[in-house]
Formats: sequence, C-alpha cells, structure tokens
Amino acid sequence: MTIYAIDHILITMPAGKEERARRFYSQVLGLNEVPKPPALAKQGGVWFKKETVKLHLGVDPNFKPARKAHPALLVKDLNSLLARCQEAGYQVDTSQPPLDGYLRGHVSDPFGNRIELMERLSV
Repeated sequence: MTIYAIDHILITMPAGKEERARRFYSQVLGLNEVPKPPALAKQGGVWFKKETVKLHLGVDPNFKPARKAHPALLVKDLNSLLARCQEAGYQVDTSQPPLDGYLRGHVSDPFGNRIELMERLSV
C-alpha cells in the first residue's frame, strides 16, 4: 500500500457565493470550472481543474476563512499573476520569507482563504 499523489484539494466557502468563486478562480487565476457530479451539485460549491491541478470549493454553513492552512499552486510568470490579482482587487502578500528554488506570493480569495502561488526558479 502506497500513497502516491493527491487527487484534489478542497477549501471551504460560504453558501451562495459560487459566482464570486468563479470570477476569482476562473477569470483571475485561470482555472477551468468542471461540473460537479449531480449528487454533489445540490450541496453548492464549485470545482476547478487545470492540467493536473484539481481544486474544489465546498460550502460550509459555519464558514471561517483559512488564513494559515492553504493550497500552494505552481505557476508560470508569478509576477504577472500577482499583478492580475491586485488589479482585480484581491489582497496580495509577498512579505513571507523566501523558499529555496522558488519565487512566491500569497493572495486571499474572495472569502479570505489564503492561496500560495509559487514559481520554480531555473537551476
């Protein structure tokens, strides 16, 4: 028995805010929305995918934003993506200590969840 990969990451969101999620995750970050299975769609939330990345947003009736726990997404052209986030009105933080081999920044999604964006540096 061996764990070899992560299938998806789920973060939570408040009920009824799917359009706000779509605007941020699709239009700003560039992820593609994928349909939820019918049995799960009635619970609300929205799912996104881009290549091997699968990010699910699920509705939590007692929603509290994840300000520490977060997904870290590998990106190309980090500075342009962070600028796009700022231009769209989202809070960007580049003050965290550097990590060897990466440029990185954090952005808060429309609900206050922390999202780390990382660009691998060439060796």
